[in-house]
Amino acid sequence: MIIRFYFMCVSAVLIHKVCLQVTVEGVISGSVVLPCSSTQHDHKLQDIDVFWRHNGSKIVYDIIKGKNSVEQQEPRYKNRTETFLEEYKRGIFNIRLTALNHADAGEYTCLIAHSSEHKTVELIINGV
Repeated sequence: MIIRFYFMCVSAVLIHKVCLQVTVEGVISGSVVLPCSSTQHDHKLQDIDVFWRHNGSKIVYDIIKGKNSVEQQEPRYKNRTETFLEEYKRGIFNIRLTALNHADAGEYTCLIAHSSEHKTVELIINGV
């Protein structure tokens, strides 16, 4: 499986932050890692709240106070998502989405609450 990443960075002159737009390609039945990282590092686990959403509203995955929280997760993502807990302290909040299907295509947003940062990932699904 080949996954291609396309990066486009835009620097905002007034707020001195960098926005990262990413496009990830996956194939039917495969898996992808959707990237999300903070510009801040050395996080305390109890201060970490991160919210992954699909097309603006569907709850894909939440990290609350540094712990995985899937109670409110949309049923279609149950047992298909995972994160990498060991990366949280370094400000990396990627998720892996498995068993891809056409309905998974679209825009994923990662909101990092403590820093008000958000990242957008466009997922394109290839295959029959």
